[in-house]
Amino acid sequence: MCGIFGTIDFAKRPWIPPQDFHKVLSHRGPDAFGIEFFNNGPNVILAHNRLSIIDLSSCGKQPMPNEDSTVWITFNGEIYNYEPLREELINKGHVFRSTTDTEVIVHLYEDEGIDCLQKLNGMFAFGIWDKNLERLFLARDRLGVKPLVYFADKERCIFGSEIKALQIHPAFTRELDWEALELYFTFNFIPAPWTIFKKIRKLLPGHYLIFDRNQMEMVKYWEINDKLAIIEDVEEAAEKVREVISDATKIRLFSDVPLGAFLSGGIDSSIVVANMARNSSQRIKTYLLGYEEDKLFDETPYARAVAEMYGTDHHEIRISQKDILKVIPDVLSFFDEPFADSSALPTYIVSREIRKHVTVAMSGDGGDEIFGGYRRYLGEHYLKYYMSIPGLLRKGIINPLLELLPDSKGNKYLELIRRLKIFARGASDNKTDRHYAWMALFPDDDRMRVLSKEVLQVFKDRGRKCIANLMPGNEYDEINRSLLTDFRFLLPYDMLNKVDWMSMKNSLEVRSPLLDYRVAELAFHLPGNFKVKPTRLKFILKYAFRDWLPKSLWNRPKQGFEIPIGEWFKREQSLQDMFWQMVSSKNEIFDIEAVKFVFDEHQRSRRDNSHKLWAIFVFCWWLDGSYGVDPL
Repeated sequence: MCGIFGTIDFAKRPWIPPQDFHKVLSHRGPDAFGIEFFNNGPNVILAHNRLSIIDLSSCGKQPMPNEDSTVWITFNGEIYNYEPLREELINKGHVFRSTTDTEVIVHLYEDEGIDCLQKLNGMFAFGIWDKNLERLFLARDRLGVKPLVYFADKERCIFGSEIKALQIHPAFTRELDWEALELYFTFNFIPAPWTIFKKIRKLLPGHYLIFDRNQMEMVKYWEINDKLAIIEDVEEAAEKVREVISDATKIRLFSDVPLGAFLSGGIDSSIVVANMARNSSQRIKTYLLGYEEDKLFDETPYARAVAEMYGTDHHEIRISQKDILKVIPDVLSFFDEPFADSSALPTYIVSREIRKHVTVAMSGDGGDEIFGGYRRYLGEHYLKYYMSIPGLLRKGIINPLLELLPDSKGNKYLELIRRLKIFARGASDNKTDRHYAWMALFPDDDRMRVLSKEVLQVFKDRGRKCIANLMPGNEYDEINRSLLTDFRFLLPYDMLNKVDWMSMKNSLEVRSPLLDYRVAELAFHLPGNFKVKPTRLKFILKYAFRDWLPKSLWNRPKQGFEIPIGEWFKREQSLQDMFWQMVSSKNEIFDIEAVKFVFDEHQRSRRDNSHKLWAIFVFCWWLDGSYGVDPL
């Protein structure tokens, strides 16, 4: 993995990065730094921080040119099929100076131009400067594993792996984007193309951007093909799932540095480890994060069963509540924009600890959104029964009674009530309203209650519109429609952002076989009832690998990579003090009395408001610490 940065300015305004510019993205690439300047035409700068994974020699240095230095690239990611592509290009007469996948992209671009993207299987974000065409070509991988942010006007474009790299440029302005803020206070993250800053945008997954003297054009180059035939035989589906995941894992095993795997004890990471063990001649190193105090969130026994079955070199990282609380400042201060997925904290810790042993780690990311791992997908099965109850009874008696009941995480009965409340609130014949209500972590009523009138004046129900724009039509069944919406939205903008930020903060590369685009294409050509059944999630994935996993994993309930943030808000005085210290001075953003009510409601276990309180806390932290402050 690496950190990339670049600028192009057709107005030829002079600008030289500060001397310590290499520090801005050094966490993404601590092994080397390179920068190239071009002024024969527009002013162009390409820069690169390198984390050496393949070809550890200086031959792999970036920015990297083609044979005659007319094409230059700064690249972040891995191309998993680079070896056959390299052989093909050598046979065509291309001369290679290194054995890196980066150089494959350069020569492939020479032959194929922009269409080179169609041949790449990998996770990537890159910028290519084509001197002959005087054109900047930016691209991001199909699923959005690797990030790319940019600023552009009519004469210049600035891009990079993270917003903090763009902050050093004089074109950067710190104007808050209220559209992005509304989306944050709906979903607890900011989806592409928005960022918290008005003039900075994220390149969408599966898109490329062309910037030259005449235009800036953004184009989608990949989407799930809904015209392929649906596989209707379970055995055929299971065989294909095994085959494609096995190959996706196998092609990710190459590395010139130590490689290991996250092993949470869940189905997805266990399947990845099983495939690694079957495709590698070396003993697999596995790593588990276990909680010392809270057994509710601990998956140690399940991970041990997989480790024993495959004889892995297994390491258990035991952490306490104090360990997690201790990293809050470090993690929150690293975010370029507000991001309130609290599982970022344990993700940071496990990435930090694994990096002490390996440079590359395999993960099971993507399985929930592709194969149906979230409990809310079960709601699609039970909806028809609930909607058959007369509306007067549902809306007049059942829903109000549910709202009167207390709910909380950490207790299985109160947790069930919490989930029933969410289900009932979202129960609707309108698929967009239903998905939105079940997904929004900061529901409309609560958001309107805690935010100030001035802030609410600029909010325009963008969250619901976002879901409506991404939700596919009737060519998909209800389960696949819901899954594909999350695949397009939740996966890249929450899950993958979190993993990229926390792993790269620790200079750790994470590879995810289940995020191979071939796995996604296959999965969305399986019927929804192959994935989600009335009492079982990820059915086809479990069925396909039923003989590869310990029996204890077959029917175990879904367990997220969570931390007891709700309990901390109740009992940790230091966290409460920090919360009120920051919130009390933000009456231009929040209705402080309303926030006190939400906080008190949570304290008395009348309602689990942990997601809302954490979102408020994270935003205030960002506003106090990052907004308007230079990174250097």
